[in-house]
Amino acid sequence: MMEAGSTEGETPDRSSLPGRVRVLIVDDHPIFRRGLRDLIEEESDLAVCGEAAEAGEALSMVKGRSPDVVVVDLSLKGGHGLELIEQIRELDEGIRMLVCSVHPESHFAERVLHAGAMGFVNKQEAADKLIDAIRHVLDGEIYVSAPIAKRLLHSLVGGRRAGENPIDSLTNREMQIFEMIGQGLTTKQIAGQLHLSPKTVEAHRENIKTKLNLSNSVQLSYFAFHWTHEQA
Repeated sequence: MMEAGSTEGETPDRSSLPGRVRVLIVDDHPIFRRGLRDLIEEESDLAVCGEAAEAGEALSMVKGRSPDVVVVDLSLKGGHGLELIEQIRELDEGIRMLVCSVHPESHFAERVLHAGAMGFVNKQEAADKLIDAIRHVLDGEIYVSAPIAKRLLHSLVGGRRAGENPIDSLTNREMQIFEMIGQGLTTKQIAGQLHLSPKTVEAHRENIKTKLNLSNSVQLSYFAFHWTHEQA
């Protein structure tokens, strides 16, 4: 769904959004994008300047439509939200970014902030919290839930606590591959989707097994499957 008076793929006329905060929505579910658009455009000072389903499309819109805020999911066609956040930050550090995802905030909030976004909203809570979150990040404030804010504060003040979830030790790339293993993808399929060599994917698998203290590929597949489906 595009701006009134423009066709899909065209850049909206900037004069059609005078004085309004420009929001780009990046999510691969068209129904959810429509819901976010309706929610955002109920606000007199906010306007959706574009929608994208894929990482490449999102980057093109960032360059062509100069959004003030990008609302991005972590699971995207042709890429991962964390990588997209890092790419947008490299293009323009002034753009505020906010993640809206079904992925668990407890596992991804810190990764999201390190990548360059300023907040995290669970999709199930988007209707109640998204607008408030957008306004927080526009004001230069971090937006996460109270429990996550407390955990991040403890981490900053006292370092990581013993007994933390070993999942947190995975790098962003390892986490991405771990999720794909949990979805049942083979090494070859993962390599194809991420544009990596199978050898590189296998190296990541070995690192994941070591960090999670798993003995073999069967244990890795079993653990990844159950973890991934617990988050759904």
